[in-house]
Amino acid sequence: MTASMTGYALHATEIDGQSLIWEIRSVNHRHLDLRILVPDSLRALETEARALLQELLARGRVEAVLRVETDPATDEIRFDHARATVLIRTLREIDQMMVNGARVSALDVLTWPGIMQRDEPVDTEALREPVLEGLRATIGELCGMRLAEGATLRQALETRLDAFAERVQQLRGRRTEVLDAQRERLRSRVAELDLALDEQRLEQEVALLAQRLDVDEELDRLDGHLAAMREILGRDEPVGRRLDFLMQEFNREANTLGSKSHDLETTRVVLEMKVLTEQMREQIQNVE
Repeated sequence: MTASMTGYALHATEIDGQSLIWEIRSVNHRHLDLRILVPDSLRALETEARALLQELLARGRVEAVLRVETDPATDEIRFDHARATVLIRTLREIDQMMVNGARVSALDVLTWPGIMQRDEPVDTEALREPVLEGLRATIGELCGMRLAEGATLRQALETRLDAFAERVQQLRGRRTEVLDAQRERLRSRVAELDLALDEQRLEQEVALLAQRLDVDEELDRLDGHLAAMREILGRDEPVGRRLDFLMQEFNREANTLGSKSHDLETTRVVLEMKVLTEQMREQIQNVE
């Protein structure tokens, strides 16, 4: 199914009074550009997290952030009692040596290097499965959002493909009308110059003109591109790059049609085709 590259997901896993919260944002990008932020205590799991993201996502600029939050009710402030005692005694001795020394608060003591105890070591192996399963669930939610937006993109693309196909048929049906108009224009010019009209020579000129204005190959190729794009949109795989390449082909054929145009109506239709091509190209920039 067609998927967008834009999405957002948030997933929390509760374990031992802690919340392992994964948050993922993604936007469009030509390739898969990953940015992973995890706490230093879980840095050993970053490689596996990156591999999982690369396995399940194909394109987009993706930012995945892991936060570890502790229940405030179970949180404790731990400090080194012995070191704090030594520090306070030293501060008092210094205070006696000074005149009007500045008072030191309890907060000043707590912020002194080495007073606050470091958190207990994190058991990375014990958190490995919860962290990776949480990431997998978050990616699943992200992909769900990207698929939902992709369905909207596909509908918009198919609507414009239908409009483009109508223009192709419009140009194909105008070929006889354009040649008849050119034939009458030649007749009028001959009449204005008061020359004898050679019907055989006139038809030769019309035949040469028809050859120069022949757009059957371009229209046939566009029919093929339209069919290919519909088929690609139905694939169950990332298709953005293929669609982007097809848009270049659409634009190339439209430019050729414009160069062969010799009447205002054909030029108008070709301009509409170029507008539709640009609209589709902009939407495809967000397809995975």
